Amino acid sequence: MIEKKDSGDVRKVAGTLESAIKDYRATPERKFDLLHTSLDLRFDRERELVHGEAGLLLSPYFYSQSELVLDAQDFDLHSVSFGDSRQPLDYRYDSQQLEIRLPATFAAEDTLTIHIRYTAHPSRNSGNGSEAITDTQGLYFINPTGKEVKPIQIWTQGETDHNSKWFPTIDAPNERATHDLRLTVEDRFTTVSNGKLTAQEKLGNGMRADHWVMEKPAAPYLLAFAIGEFERVSSQWNGVPLGYYVEGQFAEGAQKVFGRTPEMMGFFSDLLGVPYPWPKYDQVVVRDFVSGAMENTTVSIFMEELNMNAREAIDSEYDGIIAHELFHHWFGDYVTTESWSNLPLNEAFANYGEYLWYEHKEGRDAAALHHIGELETYLWEAEEKQVDLIRFEYEQNEDMFDSHSYAKGGRVLHMLRDYLGNEAFFAGLNNYLTKHAFRAVEIHDLRLALEETSGKDLNWFFDQWFLASGHPVLEIDFDYSRPENVVLTVTQQQDFGDTPLYVLPFEVSWYVDGARVSREFVLQERKGRFELENDVPITHAYFDERKVLLAVKHTARSDEQLKAQFTDSDFGVARYEALDSLSKRSLDRAAVEELVRLGLTDDFWPIREVTLNSFGDSILSFGMEETLLALANEDKSNSVQASAITVLASSGGGDYGSDYMLWMEDSSYYVAGAALDAYLHMKEEGLEKHKVASAFENEQSIRMLIPLIDFYTQQETPGKGAWLHEVYDRTSGQDLYYLIGYYGDYFVKLPSEGSDRAIEKLYQTGMKHTSPYVRFAAFQALFGFIDEEGVLEKANDIFDQESEESIKNSEKYFLSPYGDEN
Repeated sequence: MIEKKDSGDVRKVAGTLESAIKDYRATPERKFDLLHTSLDLRFDRERELVHGEAGLLLSPYFYSQSELVLDAQDFDLHSVSFGDSRQPLDYRYDSQQLEIRLPATFAAEDTLTIHIRYTAHPSRNSGNGSEAITDTQGLYFINPTGKEVKPIQIWTQGETDHNSKWFPTIDAPNERATHDLRLTVEDRFTTVSNGKLTAQEKLGNGMRADHWVMEKPAAPYLLAFAIGEFERVSSQWNGVPLGYYVEGQFAEGAQKVFGRTPEMMGFFSDLLGVPYPWPKYDQVVVRDFVSGAMENTTVSIFMEELNMNAREAIDSEYDGIIAHELFHHWFGDYVTTESWSNLPLNEAFANYGEYLWYEHKEGRDAAALHHIGELETYLWEAEEKQVDLIRFEYEQNEDMFDSHSYAKGGRVLHMLRDYLGNEAFFAGLNNYLTKHAFRAVEIHDLRLALEETSGKDLNWFFDQWFLASGHPVLEIDFDYSRPENVVLTVTQQQDFGDTPLYVLPFEVSWYVDGARVSREFVLQERKGRFELENDVPITHAYFDERKVLLAVKHTARSDEQLKAQFTDSDFGVARYEALDSLSKRSLDRAAVEELVRLGLTDDFWPIREVTLNSFGDSILSFGMEETLLALANEDKSNSVQASAITVLASSGGGDYGSDYMLWMEDSSYYVAGAALDAYLHMKEEGLEKHKVASAFENEQSIRMLIPLIDFYTQQETPGKGAWLHEVYDRTSGQDLYYLIGYYGDYFVKLPSEGSDRAIEKLYQTGMKHTSPYVRFAAFQALFGFIDEEGVLEKANDIFDQESEESIKNSEKYFLSPYGDEN
């Protein structure tokens, strides 16, 4: 029987289908094959212009062509010509695309050269991008007039289609070409770009031309350069030259921050069976970067947080981002997504590259904890947004750069690896990379390569994880009424209207006399019942103990079961989860003491840290002062040492002043900053706190500066306004985000120290900073002065110009009591 549908339902379905067709983002059609791009660039820093000459070598892709369309955003065009004779060509230009009428109709076997002289205006019509790429300018002039407290730099950020803001091209990820780049710069500047530096020509008048040549093809969005007063720190891997480009004062720190790059290159090359496929690898740290980092082929560019002096570098936690950009040189550069709809083929792999590095270098438990952090990042986004990983409907290319493409995609690859097994998974990746080297790919290419290698059908896996949205929501129930044959019931509870009914391979494990036993099952229905057939009676079993599954899992676990998980599990991430859960429960004193003693001696340092942070108020009451002092003095983790110092300080008692003074000189800023904060908050009379504090005012580390500013604010210490304005002016990046609230609080307490200047600085930051979160921090800080004349108007100015929707909504909440928001 066929059910009759209401005409309204038919119209609704038809409307949805029409919308899907209208909004479909097709893979860019290839009418031409771009073979090579030659660029000759000069820069007008004061007017922020690029004067360029471009030569493009192309062939029709398949069909004969009489017209060529290039992406060229916001150019002044001076000439468009053909061939060596520079025959002038007719063209139409709408400020975004250049339509060139060719002198003849050309076939696929023909090759033609187009020459274009132009002036590019990168800042014209630029705007906010996404959370991952916060601006669309393509090329950036940093401190172009030299009047700011930061170095002069010029650098590029081409992903997704922003390189056509500074040179004409076919700005699509499924295009691929070689290129050469001639940069005319002042002689004091260093340039770094893709490929090899083949020549440097002195031009006189303090100018120089550097010629960079990239002989292997790459997508146009991966063409990049950086110009500035950099110092190069040199290294190498297997004959491949490596360079770490930083501001001069950070050169020593760069050796540590980037020092594991050779080991990473060797590890990834061996793991994938494909040696690093490019002629060199440079990593450049720039100011005011609009993303975390970018994997331009052979020259990754990083945000300024990686500028660290030798002491700061001791606590560097940037291995993940360094591994991420390096892994892109296989997944994204060597093999490139054919469209932004297939972006996870770039970003999911780079995200998973972080996991692989941590697993190799720091061990299984550290990698698993990173994995859980990424899972939670995705689940947080999924509360408001659930979309397919591979999706062809979106408003802007930058919409694809979300926690689905990154965090969820990486977790899906982790499950795929677990299902196939290490040998098949990595052999399959080798097959995929080898077969598609220097080519553009879509999601089915990955599936087919893995199927060809493993012999397994993977349509079911790719359909539910890559081509559908959402995730499983599981109700997990163990029945221990027959201890020798425990029964597990797993029920899928997600919304099946929007989310698949999943096929889920999973593992159940338990421990017998300290030995781990496991069994694998597959859930293939909404509700599954599984007998463990464990034979030996047990009272505790664990569903997905290794935390492989991307799922929300609901299960009732008693205090005793969580304690057993904490004491029994071989996996640090499972022990961490159990301890974190127990810390939120009401336990008797004896149970807490047992957890603390075990936690502080656990081999996995994050468990020692979470024990200190979760049970700090109780630790000293257990008579564990000597244990705390030992952790503060000797723990292998600087983070654990700092947490131990904070716990000692939280007691409000004890004569630790001399210890704090000693720890303030520790090589780690984690430790030194915690000690300084602890000392300045001591209640003992007669301490020379102001003298000690002033001795650290020349420190550059935000971990040392924030305790000082907080102390001066609480003590209402006069005479620090000029110093604090100076600190604010020289602080940038994430450090500025952390500083802003403390900066504002000081001038709220002591307005005579220069609150008018503070208000103006906060206003300028809220209006102009490239990071939406820094802008919002400045906006919030202004509310400490909201009753002063003109401040509400400044807050409304910031609100009016804010384009990041989530930030604007938060600002609206702050403004609503004043009734002035739009």
